[in-house]
Amino acid sequence: MVRRLVVALLAPVTWTPPEIAPTDWRTALAEDVVDLLATLNEVETAVAVTAADRWLADAVVWPGTTVYQISRPTVGAVLASCGRTAQPSQPASVNHPEPGHGYDQVAVVAGDAPDLPGLTIGKLLRPLTTRPVAVAPVSGGDTGLLGAAARLPLPEWLPALDLDRAVPTAVRAAAPRPSELAVTAGWHRLRGPADLARLDPALAGWDATRTLLAGAGILG
Repeated sequence: MVRRLVVALLAPVTWTPPEIAPTDWRTALAEDVVDLLATLNEVETAVAVTAADRWLADAVVWPGTTVYQISRPTVGAVLASCGRTAQPSQPASVNHPEPGHGYDQVAVVAGDAPDLPGLTIGKLLRPLTTRPVAVAPVSGGDTGLLGAAARLPLPEWLPALDLDRAVPTAVRAAAPRPSELAVTAGWHRLRGPADLARLDPALAGWDATRTLLAGAGILG
């Protein structure tokens, strides 16, 4: 049986609406992404933070959720940690088995996409049956990735991936063959004022972000 892990990378955000306190904004985004991960089937889930942001993980994770504490908020740091034992937020249970070695596939998704559909994460993992790496671009942005997924052990050609700066073409250029990389469906992240217009109030979920934006008079 293939063992899959999906990790929300709760990195520092690049933008905060001026009407909202930065801590409140980061917490709402992270809470919605973590809540989304809790709805996924046939995968294990976790969050990754640096030591300075451990407070954020503690504020939003569900009991038993694995928290990876990483040295830098990068995809590479998360992927490198997934083969080592991590520290759960609480003792492991039947529903949250003790983490450690044995993952076959790992996906890392950005922590500033509160309305991300679960199907988009599924599409990021699906190509790994035939390809070693998949990336999802940011919709409406020239640079950045929504997420990246890879089979373990990692291919040696995989470059360092920064979710804020990487682009699929650069990742593909590093591969020995273009077919080694799958580019899957993208989605928007909240990295600037224009991204707020991409939020669809008709979509279910993203309750924390929705409530915060409505309270600030940004979202009707």
